[in-house]
Amino acid sequence: MKPNQLVAPVLKWVGGKRQLVHTIAKCIPERISTYYEPFLGGGAVLFHVQPKKAVVNDLNEDLVNVYQAIKDDVEGLIDDLRLHRNEREYYYKIRAVDRNKKAFGELTDLQKASRIIYLNKTCYNGLFRVNSQGEFNSPFGKYKNPNIVNEGTLRAVSKYLNAAEITLRNQDFADAIKGAKKGSFVYFDPPYDPISSSANFTGYNRGGFGRDEQTRLKVLCDGLNKKGIHFLLSNSATDFILDLYKDYTIEFVRAKRAINSKGDKRGEVNEVLVTNYG
Repeated sequence: MKPNQLVAPVLKWVGGKRQLVHTIAKCIPERISTYYEPFLGGGAVLFHVQPKKAVVNDLNEDLVNVYQAIKDDVEGLIDDLRLHRNEREYYYKIRAVDRNKKAFGELTDLQKASRIIYLNKTCYNGLFRVNSQGEFNSPFGKYKNPNIVNEGTLRAVSKYLNAAEITLRNQDFADAIKGAKKGSFVYFDPPYDPISSSANFTGYNRGGFGRDEQTRLKVLCDGLNKKGIHFLLSNSATDFILDLYKDYTIEFVRAKRAINSKGDKRGEVNEVLVTNYG
């Protein structure tokens, strides 16, 4: 079946793969039993490839809840999104809800999902970012016409999530691929190893993702390789990553990134695609 072009990312996400999705898709084997993606993020690759059976995961509970709401009650979500206003005072009122545990706890899962989509569409740079307490802290974006209620995409994504056999998980990346066996395919898109101290951005989840985690991920890849399970991994082309995956096939690609704190450091950077197959 031809993929539905309306199925596309609902949220803007740090490290999103929209610009590289065609390159990545060409690297994915045509025949796979189950597609695994332990760092789902904005879901650009999943929504482009649209596998019939997939296990997708993210450690960010708010993000997974958004996908669950889209799957379970997209019309209710659309109705709730229509209630939001692109106004500065209103924005900060909605943003502050997670500072009050009682108020936040009174929201339904659907309302929490609506809040995240609204904040993502109207915050500065359109990026999900939380502080060490897990509180959303991006400032108001001052957009004239943000697409808060993208009905076509929301309905298309909901239809896909329900038509295909999709399992949504919210756990550690290593747990997310338990059950993968030969014939499965795993796409890893972890938080990138920073190319400089000012480029280090892990604000989409509490705790960050340091080099100990990068090394733990490499060990997991080694385990998949020993089982004959194909994997593809995206990361930055730092010396650390290049050395870590030196025993695998590495392809260099160029991508535009704009999360460096210094404006003159933004632009095209080298990234790598690592595979354990030809």
